[in-house]
Amino acid sequence: MIDKFKLDLIDIPKELQLIFMMLKSDSPAHLITQHPELLTDIDWEEFIDLTMHHRVYPVLSPKLKQMDNDIIPQYVKEFLHKQYKRNTFQMLYLSSEMEQVGRMFADDEIPLIFLKGPILAHELYGDISLRTSSDLDMLIPINQLEKAETLLAEQGYEKDDYIQTVLNDWKWRHHHVTYFHPQKKIKLEVHWRLNPGPGKEPSFNNLWKRKCISNLTSFPVHVLSKEDMFLFLVSHGARHGWSRMRWLLDIRELLHQQMDWQLTKRLLKKYQLYQTGGQALILVEQLLDKKLTRGMKALTNHTCPKELAQKALFYYKQQVNLHTDPVPGSIASYHKHYLFSLMSTQHKLIFIMSFLYPYPEDESTLPLPKAVHFLYFPLRPFLWAWRKTRKHALS
Repeated sequence: MIDKFKLDLIDIPKELQLIFMMLKSDSPAHLITQHPELLTDIDWEEFIDLTMHHRVYPVLSPKLKQMDNDIIPQYVKEFLHKQYKRNTFQMLYLSSEMEQVGRMFADDEIPLIFLKGPILAHELYGDISLRTSSDLDMLIPINQLEKAETLLAEQGYEKDDYIQTVLNDWKWRHHHVTYFHPQKKIKLEVHWRLNPGPGKEPSFNNLWKRKCISNLTSFPVHVLSKEDMFLFLVSHGARHGWSRMRWLLDIRELLHQQMDWQLTKRLLKKYQLYQTGGQALILVEQLLDKKLTRGMKALTNHTCPKELAQKALFYYKQQVNLHTDPVPGSIASYHKHYLFSLMSTQHKLIFIMSFLYPYPEDESTLPLPKAVHFLYFPLRPFLWAWRKTRKHALS
């Protein structure tokens, strides 16, 4: 039976639909001539804003440069080309730092896998100028965090101590810590998990066994295998509602490469990401015209991934930015329910049970000596109720 499911694209801004069309082909001018209605009443300032918001200007700029001014205004092409060049220099700068950090960690025998940054652009696009990155994300074993912190501090990196914790909940509730170099203006995110918990994910040892070596720099640095990269990109993009189109482009580029789909599907099932993987494939297929193989389609032929794909369009209709606080209340509420819908039944149960584990707010509400912090477990329901009562009384 032919699957006739189609995403409902009503209320997607016209400027964003034009961007989708341009991203579908290496010759967007030809596609646009077939759909001239997309150029009617375009707000080009909004077009620019959307290309910046979705971080797709490095891919769009080379395409727009070849198009006539009758189609795209010259000032639009010039602005995006300027951003393209700026990003190229930024990625070269980060590449240099990535090589230095890689050498430094290798010398101290700290196993290191780079997750994002120039290495991801190189692995997916074959050209670091075609993807944006504002920092370097890397993964190390949790037992190496203290050693890594000392090493980074010696190099001038300063830790952003934003994590509040009680009873070591940081180990599973959080997944990375941030360091910033005030002179170099470079941010590093050192991960000990791929994603925040609670949730099941591959151990560092398993990721390390499947890792690949990148030839981006003269010193060999490590990157996730294609199968693990798919898991990471899917979970990361879905967790952010695919609110930046760049994450869908990453998935499309990865699908162009040779992958072991039997292994990929086993990993998706094991780590409860099967439906999320299907969501990503539906979005890439319908928004970016990526043809799916039979093995890929096996992930999409179910109700859940279709519903999840449709839910993700909310973030395109609203131009949601989850990275800038405060997030509007209506969007925060939608995102909270959306994240819950991504979870498998088992994951939902674990997530609900995690509320029974003490939070740092419990310690703030009733400070106790560290030796008796275990009392926060039986006290948590009462402390939660007390905070709710106080909140209602003050409102």
